[in-house]
Amino acid sequence: EVQLVDSGGGSVQPGGSLRLSCAVVRDTVGVTCMGWFRRSPRNEREGVAAVFTGNRVTYNYADSVKGRFTISQGNAKNTIHLEMNNVKPEDTAMYYCAADILPEKQCRAAGVYEYNSWGRGTQVTVSS
Repeated sequence: EVQLVDSGGGSVQPGGSLRLSCAVVRDTVGVTCMGWFRRSPRNEREGVAAVFTGNRVTYNYADSVKGRFTISQGNAKNTIHLEMNNVKPEDTAMYYCAADILPEKQCRAAGVYEYNSWGRGTQVTVSS
């Protein structure tokens, strides 16, 4: 069983920054892949970023956020962050943290919303 708690959402102006956090509060299976996906106001899902935390650490991003968003591991074990910079109105969405046991090749941003465990989500709104 895996339980995730995601946080850090809020309202921000275009061009601004926001930092999301995700903590694994329970992990009885040993996750190796964590990431973020988002659900837009039109209910469209998009994988945003993923980090493989198995035998080495690798990162993967959706093209829509490359160069603006950074996924990272926190100082606390099994904690990840999503640094969102130069945000745009189209980044407005509910953001969910997700985790699973996956090999490195399958730990990709595109598939994050298919991971087994999700957090409850945190809302990000970008508007002026």
